[in-house]
Amino acid sequence: MKKRAIAFLSGLFFALMLAVGFKAIMPIPTSAQPTTLLIAAAASLQNALEEIDPIFEKANPGVAVNYNFAASGPLQRQIEQGAPVDVFISAASAQMEALQNQNLILTDTRRNLLTNNLVLIVPNNSALGLSNFRQLSNSNVKKISVGEPRSVPAGRYAEEVFGKLGILEQVRSKLVYGNSVRNVLGAVESGNADAGVVYVTDAKISDRVKQVATAPSNLHSPIVYPIAVIRASRKQQPARAYVQFLRSKQARDIFQKYGFGIAQ
Repeated sequence: MKKRAIAFLSGLFFALMLAVGFKAIMPIPTSAQPTTLLIAAAASLQNALEEIDPIFEKANPGVAVNYNFAASGPLQRQIEQGAPVDVFISAASAQMEALQNQNLILTDTRRNLLTNNLVLIVPNNSALGLSNFRQLSNSNVKKISVGEPRSVPAGRYAEEVFGKLGILEQVRSKLVYGNSVRNVLGAVESGNADAGVVYVTDAKISDRVKQVATAPSNLHSPIVYPIAVIRASRKQQPARAYVQFLRSKQARDIFQKYGFGIAQ
């Protein structure tokens, strides 16, 4: 009789387990649940982050990373509109500050990650003989490619340089605006612009342009790349791990290889 009672209770317990489902009673280990992070990053970071990506994924099994590379301004607006972004890396403080003011980032994860330099580039076959920014006002310079200053930080930095040098009004009619710093680079590579203003990291990845001048840092706002986890992210633990990894020696070495400075 006792055996039948035990068998009955065992059967009832097994039936209850089936009814509520094993998953509710025995959670699947985190390692068995693949996670994909979406990183919204300034276009100038593309080559470095794509090299870092497999190293991060190897160190964090089960975590994959997808990227959305674009100008910082449009990325900011996408986050404001609810895009499912987990981590944002901007090429200027303004965009991150705007998100922080709206309580859209986790402020304890915000860090200045990198620095950069602004440079003047020309096509390899340029015969204009440019060697400094002031010469952009010369009559033989017809088109200057720069980022759209309202959405592309490099474009805003470029305008600051022109303004401090006193040549902004002289070059304004020559400016051809790009929607990202990589778009500016492409315009100079193709010869559609006589010169362009990009980051040194962009100039270094191209064998079709040459760098002819570097803007002194006192002519523009500090160039910093802040990083932060987005508050609405549903994957905050791996997102925090990603932010932390980008500050590791492995990641820093790759950033420096591409010409970035490490923010203090």
